[in-house]
Amino acid sequence: MIRPFLAATLISTAIVTAAANYTLSSPDRQLVCEISTCDSILFSIRNTDGRELLAPSTVAMEWSDGSLWGKEPKRPRVRKTSHDATIPSPFYKKALVNDRYEGLELQFKDFGIEFRLYDDGAAYRFINTHAKKGEVRHETAIYRLPGNPTVWGPFVRNRKKKSDVPHEQLFWNDMQNHYTVAPFDSFPDGRLFFTPLLADNGSEKIVFAEADVESYPGMYLAADTANKGFRGVSAPYPANTAQGGHNDLEMLVTGREDFIAKVDGKRTFPWRAFIVSREDTELPANDMVYRLASPCRLADTSWIKPGKVAWEWWNDWGLYGVNFKAGVNTDTYKAYIDFASDKGIEYVILDEGWATKGRCDLFDIVSEIDMPKLINYANSKNVGIILWAGYLAFARDIERVVSHYSAMGVKGFKIDFLNRDDQEMLDFMYRTAEACGRHRMLVDFHGCAKPTGLQRTYPNVINYEAVFGLEQMKWSKPGTNQIAYDVTLPFIRSIAGPMDYTQGAMRNAAYKQYYPCRSNPMSQGTRCRQLAEFVVFDSPLAMLCDSPSNYEREPECTAFIASVPTVFERTEVLTGKLGEYIAIARQASDGTWYIGAMTGHESRNIGLPLSFLDKDKTYEMTSYSDGPNADKQAQDFTVSRRTVGLGDIIEISMQPGGGYAAVLSVQK
Repeated sequence: MIRPFLAATLISTAIVTAAANYTLSSPDRQLVCEISTCDSILFSIRNTDGRELLAPSTVAMEWSDGSLWGKEPKRPRVRKTSHDATIPSPFYKKALVNDRYEGLELQFKDFGIEFRLYDDGAAYRFINTHAKKGEVRHETAIYRLPGNPTVWGPFVRNRKKKSDVPHEQLFWNDMQNHYTVAPFDSFPDGRLFFTPLLADNGSEKIVFAEADVESYPGMYLAADTANKGFRGVSAPYPANTAQGGHNDLEMLVTGREDFIAKVDGKRTFPWRAFIVSREDTELPANDMVYRLASPCRLADTSWIKPGKVAWEWWNDWGLYGVNFKAGVNTDTYKAYIDFASDKGIEYVILDEGWATKGRCDLFDIVSEIDMPKLINYANSKNVGIILWAGYLAFARDIERVVSHYSAMGVKGFKIDFLNRDDQEMLDFMYRTAEACGRHRMLVDFHGCAKPTGLQRTYPNVINYEAVFGLEQMKWSKPGTNQIAYDVTLPFIRSIAGPMDYTQGAMRNAAYKQYYPCRSNPMSQGTRCRQLAEFVVFDSPLAMLCDSPSNYEREPECTAFIASVPTVFERTEVLTGKLGEYIAIARQASDGTWYIGAMTGHESRNIGLPLSFLDKDKTYEMTSYSDGPNADKQAQDFTVSRRTVGLGDIIEISMQPGGGYAAVLSVQK
């Protein structure tokens, strides 16, 4: 059910005389949002010193019946609000999220629009206050950029050279691409990007994102040269679909309606968010999307268990030194379960192959797997089983699939090849979240749109892909710049929510030594970079991508990976620069701290003050550093131990494409 607009949580409320122009100041008085309702609805964001961050931008909503919210609006009733609270966030990068803003709601005859201004950015959304029913033909969002900022944009890749349906080749995508970095005026008109997207004016950075996208399509941003900014673009509602795509597990859109969304009555629409940072280090820990998402709808979340997953697909079921033929069979999965149990890893996944390919039937299990036997064995080892599922095979009868496998003891699903974010697909994601939550099952969405807060509303949705993750290293060409991407995505993609990057490779290669290999894949960068990614990347359900046989040969690295939690009490961004380097410290619920750092193509020496430690405690620190030859032999690393406390500074040295990881345990 879509959450209606409620003012009950607001700290203070006042009705003021209507005017054509309105001003909001952030709680810290450093940002100003100016709103005009003269001929259309315009808003802008600036600093209190007058420097414009977002030039006057136009918003409106056009309906199929011809009505247009936002054109020549009548003077509204105005409600100003202040809000200051904290949000519990038990499956997140911190235990509590601050929610402090100044708000403004403009109530017109047929609709409302709400603005919020936080210390770190602004957001707005439309509100269907009068239970209007019909179709939204188009949502106008023209975001004008002052000057000519540098844009860090992930553009939508063409998956087909030709299509009979306009833009269909662009709306069929999995939101996986590197960032193109260039001045705004270098992009051709209409270049389509998915969000989050970042613009850098030299003094501040502004990230465009969205939140609470329920029963509505996601919004892309297209370069709009005439307006010197971006315009919002959404996939129209599917009119016709046909089975196809990967192993016939997708529903491909063959025709679309002339509207983007069906609306059944009173509701709120998605938040459009604009995150402002003065320092790069403010971005990786930003909570805007989480704040704006609808609150949790599960009455009981005590059963939700984040953790790590022993994963077989990336390493091609790559066991060796065993007395059976490794592959999609019961013996292989028992070996993965044994490994997970021995290392304290919570889950094992059965990826594509456990159900007969080409059948699109999740009840047609291959003869080589005895599923009840495997689940019973996993339970005896205190390991949970997660099953991979293609979208269509799952969507055909969600309730039957979920209830059947929940009763068998399966703990969750990794659902793949959605590859759309129109309203129909977003509805599927919410239905899946609700059904799986009701049956106490986790969900990991792959081949999907970026997160927009569903993970708060249904925290059993534990992870998303929508990232150019390590799986790409199985086939990407030499020269693919994963090194730079790894130190970019924490500042941009992470703002949207968690990401299933699938780190943990034990075969590592320097940038120029990398080559694709499907059965024995490798990562770019050093071994310590792979360790650091378990700390730097937000991933409440974190896949261990490599083979148990390889992990057994690397006991020190495996012990560190197994020890790192996947959700945390606190997150501190210690230092970083977009696209160049990052260092993050995270605190577990038992007081242990973990540090992860990564650099780009440059070697780097950094001093990290341990100012986040408890002043009354000392810590035993175990560090994993790039070895002296890691620039050529990327697996080279060293381990050192020392006692540290508040006020100490640790000096770390990283090779090109390198990393650093540490665990700081409280001394008893």
